[in-house]
Amino acid sequence: MSEFLLFEISVKNRSGFTLPPLDIPEKSLEDILPSKFSRNENPDLPEISESDVIRHFIHLSNLNYHIDKGMYPLGSCTMKYNPKINDKLSSLPGFTEIHPFQHQEDIWGAIQIMGELSEYLKIISGLEEITLQPSAGAQGELTGIKIIRAYHDTKGNLRKTILIPDSAHGTNPANVTVSGYDLVQVKSNNKGLIDVDDLKKKLNKDVAGFMVTNPNTLGLFEKDIKQIASLMHDIGALLYMDGANLNALLGIVRPGDIGFDIVHFNLHKTFSTPHGGGGPGSGPVGVTSELSDYLPVPVISKRNNTFIFDYDRPKSIGRIHEFFGNFNIMVKAYVYIRMLGSTGLKKVSKNAIINANYVMRKLEKYYLLPYTQHAMHEFVLSGNWQKEKGVKTLDMAKHLLDFGIHAPTVYFPLVVQEALMIEPTETESKEELDKFIDAMITIARETEENPEIVRNAPTKTPVFRLNEGMAARDLDVKFQKDS
Repeated sequence: MSEFLLFEISVKNRSGFTLPPLDIPEKSLEDILPSKFSRNENPDLPEISESDVIRHFIHLSNLNYHIDKGMYPLGSCTMKYNPKINDKLSSLPGFTEIHPFQHQEDIWGAIQIMGELSEYLKIISGLEEITLQPSAGAQGELTGIKIIRAYHDTKGNLRKTILIPDSAHGTNPANVTVSGYDLVQVKSNNKGLIDVDDLKKKLNKDVAGFMVTNPNTLGLFEKDIKQIASLMHDIGALLYMDGANLNALLGIVRPGDIGFDIVHFNLHKTFSTPHGGGGPGSGPVGVTSELSDYLPVPVISKRNNTFIFDYDRPKSIGRIHEFFGNFNIMVKAYVYIRMLGSTGLKKVSKNAIINANYVMRKLEKYYLLPYTQHAMHEFVLSGNWQKEKGVKTLDMAKHLLDFGIHAPTVYFPLVVQEALMIEPTETESKEELDKFIDAMITIARETEENPEIVRNAPTKTPVFRLNEGMAARDLDVKFQKDS
């Protein structure tokens, strides 16, 4: 086509009103696109109907696994249903068409949402100040460690060590190391909790802080946490909470009330915004008033009943993320919190705890349960019984796919051999939980009667058993038409 055509649109509505013609100026293609960039021949594009396109993408979605299709029992990941109203409201033009370089006067609504979200997180955590800037839980951890360093440096205490439990998330030691601290591991006791005696042995004036996940990665609440907080504060160190498992505490326990100085939130877990596939995420950090001066700038502050961006923080660690954080995720978390309210948030945690313990007690006869006490929102089984029959945890995880269920987290935490880490979340119905329980019991029985079935799984998925080693080293991805 060498030129744009002038179109006249004459549309009559039900009342008979006729719209005037659209006056589109006539331009040649050369005015728009230089000839050296234009094609000499029309591209050979397939003719595809709308129904064919729709069916193609529906087919792809059926091949894929997603939270709208089934349960994700991934321990420590809180893969729960995301209400569609979150997406609908976060997609409003007033949120998607703003720019971080706009004047504050043009984005008061967005600033108010961020400010009110910060206020809600303060109430939920029991801490005094919040930054929304970090774009993931791991970046929230990095922010917290940098705040710990700034706090001690200001006091002239050049401390060298950060403590973590032996059951910690992998991002904890990674952030400790990249922040330039030495890492010291604290053992778990025979109950799966922090060994306070071992902690005491490792306390000295070089310790800057202790990173604790509570409930821990075994799904157990650290019942000695107040004593642990006192031990840390007695030597002038800070207590940091990895908030990955906050889904178990909403409305029940506030980290600030039990001695934590810093906590990060995973908005993309606890507050039901899409999680998985590499992002996006959001990892706000809450701190006590003593640490508020060190937060990344800008901090959203309230002055004269108006939220503003506050850059006047001379002791700030600086920016941790460009601009103000992942705003779209914040809107979704804000909608979730407003929709549920304080009563609803508390019910979230209660139901998550009930679901986890229901599944755990149903499966403890069929799998080794290393820690038998009441769990919180998740629990960890061991596949050691099945390993004696020649079936590994990885085999069982793959076989779950044959039942149309996503595998749980496997081989983590490292303190449990052949670990299966299961978090059913609060959004799964009893019927869905029973489907998962029945699948796990079937796998346990097949392991006893015909272990080859499990070792060769999956056999009902679009792609069968893969060689993980070859896939990692020599991946060959090809498009294959359905036969």
